[in-house]
Amino acid sequence: MNTTASPATVFDIQRIRADFPLLSRTVHGKPLVYFDNANTSQKPLPVIEAMNEHYREHNANVSRAVHQLGEEATAAYEGARDKLARFINAPSRNELVLTSGTTQATNLVAYSYALPRLQPGDAILTTVMEHHANIVPWQLVAQRSGATVKAAPIDQRGELILEQYVAMLTPEVKLACVTQVSNVLGTVNPVREIARECRKRGIALLVDGSQAVPHRPVDVQALGCDFYALTGHKMLGPTGTGALWARREHLDAMPPFFGGGEMIREVRFDGTSFAEAPHKFEAGTPNIAGFVGLSAAIDYYQSVGFEAIHAWEQQLLAYATERLREIPGLRIIGEAAEKEPVISFLIDGTQATDLATLLDLQGVAVRSGHHCAHPLMQFFGVPSTLRASLAFYNTREEVDAFIVALLKVRKLLM
Repeated sequence: MNTTASPATVFDIQRIRADFPLLSRTVHGKPLVYFDNANTSQKPLPVIEAMNEHYREHNANVSRAVHQLGEEATAAYEGARDKLARFINAPSRNELVLTSGTTQATNLVAYSYALPRLQPGDAILTTVMEHHANIVPWQLVAQRSGATVKAAPIDQRGELILEQYVAMLTPEVKLACVTQVSNVLGTVNPVREIARECRKRGIALLVDGSQAVPHRPVDVQALGCDFYALTGHKMLGPTGTGALWARREHLDAMPPFFGGGEMIREVRFDGTSFAEAPHKFEAGTPNIAGFVGLSAAIDYYQSVGFEAIHAWEQQLLAYATERLREIPGLRIIGEAAEKEPVISFLIDGTQATDLATLLDLQGVAVRSGHHCAHPLMQFFGVPSTLRASLAFYNTREEVDAFIVALLKVRKLLM
């Protein structure tokens, strides 16, 4: 008989919650229920303390300083690159460009990789379910180059129609893009299969990993993509942090996107020579303390373990979905077979913004609106949804409190 406890049964949720000071506060006199994690996660004490210690003990600028503080700051900043590279199993630390988040990472690919290669008649392929950050940059470079942007369809369950995505990988497509996990639907996309089909056709693939990294281990080598973008503030880290992983051959061929200090070898008025990747893409003073915090966030994830995190979050997702289905007139938008803990929904006779406003008065923080996904809203024929997004520090009791509050505000609005 196997007596080993499953990750879910040994998951000490109260100990974990004690590490997140904001979770203990009240809002409008009610205990906070924070279900807006897809927008930004809360930060554990080790992240807060790491940033505090940096500013108290090690604050200096990075690179080229020979004094002690400068060496300490540089070691911490570059140490974060090392840790993040291992976290996503990048083949080399020099393939990881530190950015302010996924938006900057995607724009870097758009202007430094895609734009120089695009010609009239070329195309970029994305999907209907993408965040605007994985649509708008491609539209901007397409307008400048004469290329077009194509969007692969999804079905009513919120799942990508893989066969049609693959069929749209036609010769004019020079770059393909896909989110690993939808920020609105929670849908998990078949990235490995997409990457395999792209490789067969010699098409580079960019993956938006913003909503995946907080919930599951990521191995960019196993995924087989060419570019992978992530955001730190959704994965327990500070705002203004993120990264772009790219294959070395792409980074070497890409020209700098930003110009300034720290990304050069030598500047002369008759010409400038640039540093090797990744530093040629990291002009200016970076968010040093932010990456110190992100390094601590990675440590925290590894101390909890993604097996335990996934098991707990899937329990919460199933329980929250079951409870929401009990509410009359409630329609869940997106019910893919494989999801992360994100639930978008509407209630007949109510507006999403009204619900979110009244829920806030009950201490429940959820997101309402289009979630930076206008094309997805248009596909489902709705102007907006209410989105409850959970994290591993949430509880079944919070789900119950959310349902009680939702029933109360629904009654007020009906």
